[in-house]
Amino acid sequence: MKNFGLLGKNIDYSFSRGYFKDKFETHKLDCTYNNFDLETIEDFESVKTSKTPLSGLNVTIPYKQVVIPYLDALDTEAKEIGAVNTIKIKNGKLTGYNTDHYGFEHSLKPHLKSHHKKALILGTGGASKAVAFALKKLGIHFEYVSRTQSNAVKFTYKSLEVEGIDDYQIIINCTPLGTFPNIDKCPSIPYDKITSKHLLYDLIYNPEETLFLKHGKEKNARCINGLNMLRIQAEKSWEIWNS
Repeated sequence: MKNFGLLGKNIDYSFSRGYFKDKFETHKLDCTYNNFDLETIEDFESVKTSKTPLSGLNVTIPYKQVVIPYLDALDTEAKEIGAVNTIKIKNGKLTGYNTDHYGFEHSLKPHLKSHHKKALILGTGGASKAVAFALKKLGIHFEYVSRTQSNAVKFTYKSLEVEGIDDYQIIINCTPLGTFPNIDKCPSIPYDKITSKHLLYDLIYNPEETLFLKHGKEKNARCINGLNMLRIQAEKSWEIWNS
């Protein structure tokens, strides 16, 4: 039997556990998948030393970056991105990978039009770094939006209200705002300036249509949630664990 799991915080809603349990049952695989809901990343030591041997882990918010010091190695892409969402465990060695960028790229590409040249990334966490990596591969210029400005962040939410979003035809929500049960929240951007030429992508999948996407839909923008990205990145994780 091979054992896998998800590392995160407040992850009862987890997509991964249900997805992999269904996969194991459908294909009659002798595997288990469990949630490791940790209060702090320091608790990861207890997972590593558990009596149940693990073959792999997925990692979600808020541990995609802070888990790195607990690993023995990183693959090239995870190192460049600076965030990990997949851990392969072999002979006691933990190696970090990132499949988020792969899932995002391959779920976004079918929806791109010729005018989709520039993007805004809302948020600066681990997921946003994978999105930025994918956008670079696709040749799409991007800027970060956050609450405070820095060398890496061109826009704050307040300055975006003034400078507008007309030149940025893709807007990607990488924040947790709008995730169940707090479905009445969304990033504070000038939704009145959204048009039918915009593509709004929310990495959130629960609820299926966030308030962020509802605002986009009202303006006839192309709206995508994160469910297909999750499916694609999950299969990539499975491929890594079994390679």
